Amino acid sequence: MPLRIKICGITNREDAQAAVEAGADALGFILYEKSNRFISIENAIRIVETLPPFVQTVAVTVNATREFTNLGWRKQLKTFNLAQLHGQESPVHVRAVGKYLPIIKVFPADQTPLSLGDYDVSAFMLDTPSKDHGGTGRVFDWDLAVAFKKRTQKPMILSGGLNPENVAKAVEMVHPYAVDVSSGVEASPGKKDHAKLRDFIQICKKL
Repeated sequence: MPLRIKICGITNREDAQAAVEAGADALGFILYEKSNRFISIENAIRIVETLPPFVQTVAVTVNATREFTNLGWRKQLKTFNLAQLHGQESPVHVRAVGKYLPIIKVFPADQTPLSLGDYDVSAFMLDTPSKDHGGTGRVFDWDLAVAFKKRTQKPMILSGGLNPENVAKAVEMVHPYAVDVSSGVEASPGKKDHAKLRDFIQICKKL
């Protein structure tokens, strides 16, 4: 099965276009206002509407409630293909969101729950522990990801500090369903380095 590639932290149309042209399978839009890579849902939708078919779009939220209780927000979120929940969402919260969009549930690599079966999701993601919910540019111990994979039949997405220099080693060790990168292909927070972006995707496509 070919490795899937998600480019997260998209904030502008130029970066989205560059990622798609380079071969990204999915783009993530961070709707969490405290993030350095925040984009308003209105601006994210404007970008999503310019994308070609077969590119998955992911709405990234943290402990979101109003997004899925307010009717207007729910209609807007239906523009995306998936929701990525990056906070301390409970299984009940995840099921509620799952009524509207398929779910990617993110866990800090060292804080995974004992019972993964309680979560009704399409995939899990492991990321580097951070009070800022990602975007640290730091890797975690990939042995944790190897152990996590043995606990679930769901696809597992590897995130946290990946970049063109280390992604091949990470994939060789973990064999994830997909990889997720943001800061590792940036010129500055919220702005991609298109050369790094292309290098990252080209390396992944060869694995």
